[in-house]
Order: sequence, then structure tokens, then C-alpha cells
Amino acid sequence: MITIATVNVNGIRAAFKRDMAGWLATRNPDVVLLQEVRAPEEIVQDLLDGWHVVHVPCEIKGRAGVAVASRLPIAAARRDLGDLVAFGDDGEPPVDTGRWVEADVALPDGGTVTVISAYLHSGTATKPETMDAKYAHLDRVTARMRELAADGRRAVVGGDVNIAHHEVDIKNWKGNKSSAGFLPAERAYLDTWIDELGYADLGRRFGGDGPGPYSWWSFRGQAFDNDAGWRIDYQLATPALAEAAVSVEVDRATSYDTRFSDHAPVVAVYDL
Repeated sequence: MITIATVNVNGIRAAFKRDMAGWLATRNPDVVLLQEVRAPEEIVQDLLDGWHVVHVPCEIKGRAGVAVASRLPIAAARRDLGDLVAFGDDGEPPVDTGRWVEADVALPDGGTVTVISAYLHSGTATKPETMDAKYAHLDRVTARMRELAADGRRAVVGGDVNIAHHEVDIKNWKGNKSSAGFLPAERAYLDTWIDELGYADLGRRFGGDGPGPYSWWSFRGQAFDNDAGWRIDYQLATPALAEAAVSVEVDRATSYDTRFSDHAPVVAVYDL
């Protein structure tokens, strides 16, 4: 059995100050996929001492950043998806780094499983240039996921996709029909990944018909207490890996003040 968790930590230093280490010790995953790390290499390595770590920071300080931390050896790793994307002509620097990292984790039987930590653009519906960047990034993600599925490997794309797929994946879906993260054009990418490429949405497969279970709640207001969340964190497994999945859980904190991030970890167990 191998346990793979994915979580947007919303800044790894802040998460550890809020006792992310306690969650790691209790849950004891074999592999953790982290997004929004937002820290330099030396701090990431120090906080994850004792783990095999592959970390891809963003070129913009304090933004994005993804990592894979594994108790098992990492046989190979790959980073990023291609050319950088800039936000229009407003002078913003490229932001398409620190959003994708792949690692081939070596299993005790000599095989491997490919794990990907992905942090997709959020975008803003009223700012077309940000949505253009998001769709361009999603196109590259789709191309890479197509390659991963085509070669028959056991792989999982885990992370913060920043898209709620269906109405059951967002509490206030009526009020967010025109919001980034729930636009029809965004949701169509998940249709492609699942229906065309054959990826299994393990959170939904094991989470029932919904609504929820959600994985993100705003830190503002009473969103967490009212369970007014979004399911935007996924483990999307290729057919070769999906058949080995035996359970998926969302580690929702017991109370608002015990959260170490505004996202909850999505944890899957695979019988490999």
C-alpha cells in the first residue's frame, strides 16, 4: 500500500507554523504533493528534512511553487510545461513557473509510479488577460496529460486545479456561474481529461454523488463553519493507476482554528 496526499499549503512556512507537521505525523503519507509552497529552496528542504524532495519555485518571489516530498526514493524528476506566459501587456512578469513538477517514485518491487504536483492558474473572469493565461496553461496541461495516458504508465496528477467540475463541487454554484473556477470553458477541460483521456477523478469516485466533499474554504467569513466550499483539489489517475486506488479521503480539519491551510489535503491509498 502507498499513501499519496495532495495539498495546497498556502505558504509552507505559514502551514508549518499552524502545525502541518502534526498532520504529517498523524497521517503518515508516503508521498505528499504540495502547491503554493512560496518559499526558497533552503527553507523547503529544511522543513521537509528526512524526505526526498523535488521543488520547483516560481520565478516571482512569494508566488506559486510546487513540490513533491517522498519517503520513497525518487528515480527521476521533470519540471514545468514549456514556454512562459505573461499577463497581457500590463508589465506583469511571467507567471507560468512553479506550477508543475513530475517525479517517478521508486516502489519496493522495483516499479515506479509517476506523481505530478500541479497548481493551475486561478484567473479572474473580469480580466481577460488572466483567463487567456489560464487557458494557455490548461492547453499545455492537457497535452502533457495526453502523453502520460497514452504511454500506459501509472500516474496521478494531484493538486489545486482551481476549477470546480460540476454543480455538486461548489456550494454556491448559482452565484458563481460567471466566476473564474466555474466557467463552462474551464469545466470543459475536466470533461476532456476524464471523458476523452480516461483519467479517473478519484475524489468523486470515492466521495459519492455529492455535494462535496469540498477541499477549499475561504479564510474570510463563515465559509468553513458553513461548509460553503469548493472541490478544486484533485487526484486524477490514469487508468493503470486508478484500478489500484482503494480509498480517498479529504482531511477536513475539525475546526476553523485547527486548519493549517485554506485547503484540506486529499489523501488516496493505492494497492501497488
